[in-house]
Amino acid sequence: MDTLRGLHTFVRAVELGSLSAVARELGTTQPTISKTVAALEQELGVRLLQRSTTHLAPTEQGRRFYERARRVLEEYGEAVADARGLSQTPAGLLRVAAPVSIGVLRLNRLVQAFLALHPQVEIELILNDRYVDLVEEGMDLALRIGANLPPNAVARRIASSPRGLVASRDYLARHAPILHPQDTAAHDYLRFAWAGDTYTLHGPGGETAVLRGDGRYRINNSLGIRESFLIGSGIGLAPAWLVQDLVDDGALQWILPQWRASAHELYLLYPARRYLPARTRALLEFLSERLPQQPGFEAVAA
Repeated sequence: MDTLRGLHTFVRAVELGSLSAVARELGTTQPTISKTVAALEQELGVRLLQRSTTHLAPTEQGRRFYERARRVLEEYGEAVADARGLSQTPAGLLRVAAPVSIGVLRLNRLVQAFLALHPQVEIELILNDRYVDLVEEGMDLALRIGANLPPNAVARRIASSPRGLVASRDYLARHAPILHPQDTAAHDYLRFAWAGDTYTLHGPGGETAVLRGDGRYRINNSLGIRESFLIGSGIGLAPAWLVQDLVDDGALQWILPQWRASAHELYLLYPARRYLPARTRALLEFLSERLPQQPGFEAVAA
């Protein structure tokens, strides 16, 4: 069978939800489309679509195969355009993954600014703090903090964000002054639910302080910690990308600014393939330029 034709027919069947709709789009008959999909299923040895007189939907295997097939077709189109020396206008759907807090605070507005520049592009922004497999879940691009990077993706380090102790000015006015790292022991410490009960700060002259983070409140979300700082619930260790705008506004204050924890490293990830769609390349370059300019980030050498 014509495999590319079979892939295209199957992908459009999933996207349109109807074999007859695919037939109309391709200028052929519904039985012809049905035979093409059946031949693809026979070649693969799996059922890709569940059909009824009124409904069509991919099976679990079909859903997974659809994500891969769509990318095969995109890569083929990009390879053809590259071979012909054609430039492409960014167009089509982009699926982007990011952690919840940085997605809400720093990425959301940038994505919409990108859409304003590229009216033929659509973006589906998926905010999730769990590990996301780009290929398995059909993501074109992902924003990730930290060095635990997947082997099946290309990672571009674009920025870093220093981390330090922070609290509201109101909290600091009501409690004992913190002049040295050891003074933090007398304060309520806010921390992530999954973090350990100790943390390390690096100070001037190569000094290191290993401190206990004792407090009665733990939470598993960065936005929750940010809000807790604002209402004066305690001190805590935070990356600058999470709080720098509030520091600049005067609501929060860095504590012992000469003492810092290890920085957050920011990466853009994309699937390890040769031909990236024009829309992916455009967003990759846009975010590589704009994200380091956001509050709390520092650009890194290319």
